[in-house]
Amino acid sequence: MRPNLRTTLLLGLVLLLNACTSQRPKYVIGVSQCSEDIWRDKLNNELKIGTYFHDDVELRFASADDSDEKQIEQIHQFVRDGIDLLIVAPNQVATVSPAIDEVFDKGIPVIVFDRKTNSQKFTAYIGADNFEMGRLMGEYIATQLKGTGRVLEIMGLKGSSPAIERHNGFENALKAYPNITLVASLQGDWTEESAVKAIKDYQGDLNNIDFVFGQNDRMAVGASKALSQPDTKYCGIDGLPGEGNGIDCVRDSLLDASYIYPTHGDEVLQLAMNILEGKPYQKDNPLMAALVTKDNANVLLMQNEEMVRQGNNLNQLHERSDAYLKQLDNQQIVLVLAIAFIFLLLVLMIITYRYHLQKARIAEERNKMEREQLDFYTQVSHELRTPLTLIEGPLSQLAETKDLQQAGAEASGLFAIIQRNTHQLTQLINKMLTVQATGSIDDLNASHQESALIESTTKTTEAEQSLTDSLSTVLIVDDNADIRAYLRTILQDKYQVNEAANGQQGLAIANEIVPDLIVSDVMMPVMNGLEFCQRIKSGTATSHIPVILLTARALSQHQIEGYESGADAYITKPFSADLLLARIGNLLKSRFVLKTLFVQEHNKDYEKASNTPQTIIKEDAFLLKFHDYIEKNLSDSDLSVETIGAELGLSRVQLYRKMKALTGQSPVELLRSARLQKGRELLQSTDKNVSEIAYEVGFTAPSYFTKCFKDEFGVSPSDL
Repeated sequence: MRPNLRTTLLLGLVLLLNACTSQRPKYVIGVSQCSEDIWRDKLNNELKIGTYFHDDVELRFASADDSDEKQIEQIHQFVRDGIDLLIVAPNQVATVSPAIDEVFDKGIPVIVFDRKTNSQKFTAYIGADNFEMGRLMGEYIATQLKGTGRVLEIMGLKGSSPAIERHNGFENALKAYPNITLVASLQGDWTEESAVKAIKDYQGDLNNIDFVFGQNDRMAVGASKALSQPDTKYCGIDGLPGEGNGIDCVRDSLLDASYIYPTHGDEVLQLAMNILEGKPYQKDNPLMAALVTKDNANVLLMQNEEMVRQGNNLNQLHERSDAYLKQLDNQQIVLVLAIAFIFLLLVLMIITYRYHLQKARIAEERNKMEREQLDFYTQVSHELRTPLTLIEGPLSQLAETKDLQQAGAEASGLFAIIQRNTHQLTQLINKMLTVQATGSIDDLNASHQESALIESTTKTTEAEQSLTDSLSTVLIVDDNADIRAYLRTILQDKYQVNEAANGQQGLAIANEIVPDLIVSDVMMPVMNGLEFCQRIKSGTATSHIPVILLTARALSQHQIEGYESGADAYITKPFSADLLLARIGNLLKSRFVLKTLFVQEHNKDYEKASNTPQTIIKEDAFLLKFHDYIEKNLSDSDLSVETIGAELGLSRVQLYRKMKALTGQSPVELLRSARLQKGRELLQSTDKNVSEIAYEVGFTAPSYFTKCFKDEFGVSPSDL
């Protein structure tokens, strides 16, 4: 086996085996959470659902459990493992920011969500406006207290951006209400227990508190347990659904209100994909939030239950899809192994095939050499046979002249020697070319064929000869001027002769004059004889013209090519003038017989004729088209030869010459005859009068119809 084939086969096998290995996803996204709670579990789940629509994404999660040091190390580990984008919720503003800046400086896109940093080194931010949420909750409490009362605030983790911003927004709102006292802003860490501890550890006066604002729902619930004051109202932020969460607490009146802090994990993932795929995106992406009160808590819970149900269905579908994909992977492994086995079998088959292919290539090269030899000998044949034709033909003509017959014995003997040796040279060249080109002598018995054809042709009666030849036009197409001149001397006494120097020129002349017969060489420049013959036979105006190929290409395969191109006869050079005349006479006679038959049958009784013109028409596609068209338009008195010719793709002259060649009648005569035949049929099969029928078949005057009818059928229409 050749080295390049072995390399190709090994490469193919490696590619097949690689199909079994798992591919690294296109994008790896690290998600760094500051803590682990219900809100973040919901966001993580939404991120996972978002990946269902992006098969080339892998999410890697890490939770810092409220530890700055742990989150910093997790971020560094993400970078070491290799990620394409970081999604991060910083535990605290100042502490974690440097680690995030390092990621950004390495060229890795960073999305900050939920919480902010104290740096601008991030690609995009997405999350709710914590300042606005704190302000809105302050406005809500002030409205509920009607501008007067005592308020307590429980803050989130110290140093975290949501705790700072919510406090600032809450404090900003209360400034507009001087009769509302912010008793204290106690420090928690987002957990329920931290709120209980903060209240118990507070040394100030917490009696008669009207409203408690917990910066999240859990701390608000913890405050309600620690204070235990029946008239105190509580509100928080997060508005999570589910048992024991914010919306449930509002519905059950444990909380007076909450504010939905949106997660929207699907939007976070879509923002990440826009960045990774180079699509347009906004750097600041605020998420919309809503206030939850007892009035809308039930509706929100119902909506959430439906969303949870749909999410569960989606998860189940995804799990099933994963199972199917795993099953498919296993099947693919089996399939790849089977393909590898088949591949090895194919290797053996290819080796065997290449062996036979090499043998075939050798045979093809041998055939190519033989074809090249054949082309060479064909060219040589053409170059030798043409001058031999111009020697042997004129010698034959000279032998029949009176001067040579009256010449002395010495001159006659010399002429006989020349003629005999020319004939021997022709026979020698024929045998040499045939043996060299085919490897065997192919005796075509040309002389016997010529004699038989000449003898059969001479039996044609003088009357037929005069009818067929008197007006016949022959077109000679040959690039050799001497051959054209010689053929003209042979044909000019019997036919009107036209000449062309190549196939293209001959085609133009044939379409113009529409000759009765064409004699053409095969090997010519511009357009060879085979293409010329095909164009003649495919042309509407010329398809009926007999074509004789007169050429030096004498082998049987050459003759097959000639007949396949549409030739009616094939004569090899050097040729006998009598043979050529005989072939021309026979072909013209065949055309004459067809025309005569058409005229004779046309003149017979329409109903009794055994071989009517319609039978002849069916044997010729052009006549059939002509007949069908005039049959459909007989009633049109304006139907003209020009109209018919345009329909058939011919000029008036071309149509006239073609119809005369095929039928012996002009298009006008055939149109009038068809109208009269139709009129006769209507007279015999309908009750219409002569005038009605005359107009129906396209005559403009009934009297002219009557005259033509009597001339055609020998009886008056009224007699029928």
